[in-house]
Amino acid sequence: MTDRPPLVLDIDGTLTRPSGHGIDPRTFDPIHEWPAPVVLATGKAFPYPIALCDFLDVDHLVVAENGGVAVAHDDVHVHDAGDRIDAVAAAIRDAGHDLGWGEADLVNRWRETELAVRRTIPAEPLRAVASEHDLAFVDTGYAYHLKPRDVSKGTALERVAAALDLAPADFAAVGDSENDVSTFERAGRSYAVANADEAAKAAADVVLDDAHADGTLAAFDAIRDRHA
Repeated sequence: MTDRPPLVLDIDGTLTRPSGHGIDPRTFDPIHEWPAPVVLATGKAFPYPIALCDFLDVDHLVVAENGGVAVAHDDVHVHDAGDRIDAVAAAIRDAGHDLGWGEADLVNRWRETELAVRRTIPAEPLRAVASEHDLAFVDTGYAYHLKPRDVSKGTALERVAAALDLAPADFAAVGDSENDVSTFERAGRSYAVANADEAAKAAADVVLDDAHADGTLAAFDAIRDRHA
């Protein structure tokens, strides 16, 4: 059997159930059994994908916080955003908005390199605040993210790939959102699930007929077929 390529997989919208929430357990075994490295790439805070790797019993290969954190085994890189994240959070509150996650704010509690805001908060004031603090504004479909402009999933993939003695072009990528475009631009083959936004679909080599985890499982099949 021809070696299969390493994978870089988005989580939300890509490994999830048809509702778009909660990881579909049908993806567990294919990820665990894939005979090449699998990188989990997400907009979620650092601890979440690390915990998912542990529960799936796979190596710690992670891109978190839309590229702000890159992990390849013991190589952990956390982008230094300085004090801009705290400053932009304060500016949003000064403008009369909260972040939308309640008092505990478990979405941002462990986030180190960016800020996530619930999509019920008006987008335009957030765009303005992000611009004032020289941050990019990204809508992942699950949250608004305010992050350093020079950070992306794609640049983080470059670091993880190098740590594995691979090139980003060695990877096949699956995703659903504009934050996956930078990954698609670097991967050798890219797949957008059917529920993907227009930016992801335009950047992908293949737009799948199936959505969410069904699409990802179809991508696994397509990748196997290409490397049979």
